[in-house]
Amino acid sequence: MSDGALSQDEIDALLAGVDSTGMGAPAASSSSLPDGERKTLQEFLASTVQAQSSNLSMMTGASVMVQSPQLESIGREAFLQKMPDMVVSTKANFTTGFVGEHSYVMSKETAQRIASLMNKEENIELDDMAMSVIGEVVSQLNGTQITALSDKTGNKGIAAEPPEASFQPKAMISLPSGDFMRATYQIDLGDGESANIWEVFGANVVKDIARALGGGDSGLQDLGANMGMGGGAMGSFPGMQGGGQNAGGGMGGMGGMGGMGMGMPNMGQMGGMQMPGMGQMGGYGMGGSPMMGQSAANVQSIQFPSLVPQSAQTEHGNIGLIMDVYMEMTVELGRTRKLIKEILGMGEGTIIELDKLAGEPVDILVNHKLIAKGEVVVIDENFGVRVTEIVSPMERMSDMG
Repeated sequence: MSDGALSQDEIDALLAGVDSTGMGAPAASSSSLPDGERKTLQEFLASTVQAQSSNLSMMTGASVMVQSPQLESIGREAFLQKMPDMVVSTKANFTTGFVGEHSYVMSKETAQRIASLMNKEENIELDDMAMSVIGEVVSQLNGTQITALSDKTGNKGIAAEPPEASFQPKAMISLPSGDFMRATYQIDLGDGESANIWEVFGANVVKDIARALGGGDSGLQDLGANMGMGGGAMGSFPGMQGGGQNAGGGMGGMGGMGGMGMGMPNMGQMGGMQMPGMGQMGGYGMGGSPMMGQSAANVQSIQFPSLVPQSAQTEHGNIGLIMDVYMEMTVELGRTRKLIKEILGMGEGTIIELDKLAGEPVDILVNHKLIAKGEVVVIDENFGVRVTEIVSPMERMSDMG
């Protein structure tokens, strides 16, 4: 008999918005995502694992191996049941190109192992610095995917928001509503022990990516609707599905083309000659030529719009929106570490030895992130810094420890 206290599973279920007794229903869920879309996305992700392994190896200094992911369509409740109680969740939603929800989830232990490798520090705590490191790792993983997507689809406008990592209970993580796609990566961080990283794609993102890569189960009907072709069901054409088996006049099933809006004559209402499966074909004979007494139709080639969004101008417009935003820039001469007793013992005249040698370049930071190095100069009576080197992203991440 219950003492009235809630178990941890019940607390998690309440936070997740579901009924732990099984009598309630979860949030509205769409049907499972089609196998065609899953297969297309899985093939694409598998093509990126070699680059992901190389990037992670460079960042961590270890020999990292990433296995091809396993994909499954899943809902929130089933996803949370397979997660550890505490996780590190990193949002990296797509903002242009394929707009929608996208994130990475890993266990506390996996996050600690990655942060320890990056910072060259054992038993690291998952504090703000560690979350920043995980954010940098996810940024690199996501950047590799976006580059590959851009190359395969020709869409150079794909972008995502800066990753934000947080260490929290699994019931608090943000997940797409309804069914979504979960990719499970098994990785070896160079010590022979495997770990998992889960990547989450919203349903609309999966559909958009699959369509852009030429896959998915959306079919010709959905494609036709997106191309402004009206209500004609292209998938009902035997000639299109059967490999041209009706060639030479056997155009059965085309009576429904009247609503396609493709610049063709309305073949369902042309009056005259009646043939099985073709409606009335008054103006045309079997070979498609005008019959006697009928004027020729003005047939024009179909001009399909491009399926690849063109967003080059949008990129310039978006970056222009933040051009007048102020950011804090600081110059750091050097650092050192002191015991509390040494700090308390400081007074006027105390000399503090820094970790930089005389003549070494100083660090230039923007919002506390290292971006460049330079040398100190004097302008009139003020100090200044002349930039001598722009720090690469890989060097910036290696210096975070």
